Order: sequence, then structure tokens, then C-alpha cells
Amino acid sequence: MITLRPSPERGYADHGWLKSYHSFSFAGYYDPQHMGWGNLRVINEDWIAPGMGFGTHGHRDMEIVTYVLSGDLAHQDSMGNVASILPGEVQRMSAGTGVQHSEFNHAPNDTTHLLQIWLEPDVHGVVPSYEQKTFDAVAKQGRLCLLASPDGAQGSVHIHANVRLYAGLLNAEQTAALALAAERKAYVHLVRGDLRVNGLALHTGDAALLADERSLALTEAQDAEVLVFDLAA
Repeated sequence: MITLRPSPERGYADHGWLKSYHSFSFAGYYDPQHMGWGNLRVINEDWIAPGMGFGTHGHRDMEIVTYVLSGDLAHQDSMGNVASILPGEVQRMSAGTGVQHSEFNHAPNDTTHLLQIWLEPDVHGVVPSYEQKTFDAVAKQGRLCLLASPDGAQGSVHIHANVRLYAGLLNAEQTAALALAAERKAYVHLVRGDLRVNGLALHTGDAALLADERSLALTEAQDAEVLVFDLAA
């Protein structure tokens, strides 16, 4: 079974300095039909205005992955990490027993565009930790590159969740495929461009939710950047 989640049907919030699309219920957006998928809880697509950001706030018992699309995101946390997250970089923060952090766009003229992803952990109460790695365009071109996994395989960031997160850049004749175990779910988020997921057409911002599918095929791509989640049901 495969279900289309059209981009315009996502929740939307405009706070002036922050514009955000919510794929699943979040903050003031509530839709009982879209509370998450498997152990994927949040995908927020955010645009942060120049000189603005999220002040210090807390999280606990959540795996948080940040994927910057354009601009620069400044991060600071209670673990002592001070970092700048750029396009092509992936940040993983395991909130565990509790962490405080802030995120800002310090650029005077440029908007920062990012995806923030929350994954429900398999184990609660871990010691908070932080990781950041670069996955350049070459690593993602024409294939699915593993970004995050429970075992840190293939140089991916390590998460305390039964999830494998991939990213790919596909165009023209390029295709990609992924085998799916019978008990798993999958979620495909199209960051930009066009492609087909098991024959279903997706456009920028659309997503596909898969259950009881044994394989995933990405075809007919046009300037596509895509995230693929292999999820626990």
C-alpha cells in the first residue's frame, strides 16, 4: 500500500521570522490522521529569516536530525557544542535525559532553509550526545546514501532508533531502489524536483507513505533531491 501526502495538505505556520510546513501534527497544527508514521514523528520544513532563530529550549528522549538545504544554521547546546550546520551536513542530537539548545540564522541577508526530523528512540534515558557529518553531492548523486542508522553503518550518524535514513540526488535516467522487510514501513519525502515512487508521481514537498511493500523504486526523476526512511512499524 502506498499513500500520497501532497505538499499543500501539510500543516503550515507563518510566524513572520519563521515559515514552517509540518508533515505531521506539531505545535498548533493537529491532524489525528497524521500523527507520525512508524517511529517517524516530525518532519518540519523551516525557513528562518536573517538574524532570527529559536532561543534556548529543551528536548528529552527524542532523536533529532537536522538537514540544511540552504543557508547556515548556528547551533549551541548544554553539552558544550557550538557548531555551524551547512548544506550537505547532517546533525544528529540524541536528547536522552534532557538537553537545552538554540538554533539561529546569523546571516544578515540570507534565509536558512532546513528540514528538522524527530525520530522516536528505542531506549529512553540515554546520555545526551551530538554528532555532525558531511555528505556531499557526490556521495548522494545517482544513489541512496545512508545518512543515519542504529549502527553507524557506511559512515552514517548513529541514532538510538530503529530507522535507516537515506538521501539521494537523482536526475534523467538515474534510478534508485531499496528492499523493504515485510514488517517495516517506509516514508519518502521529496525535497525538490519530481520523481515516481513505485509508479506514484511526487512533486516538490510531496511525500509517499508505504506499508506492506517489499521494495521501493525511485524512477523518472527530474532534478530530484529525496529523503527515504526505512522505519519500524
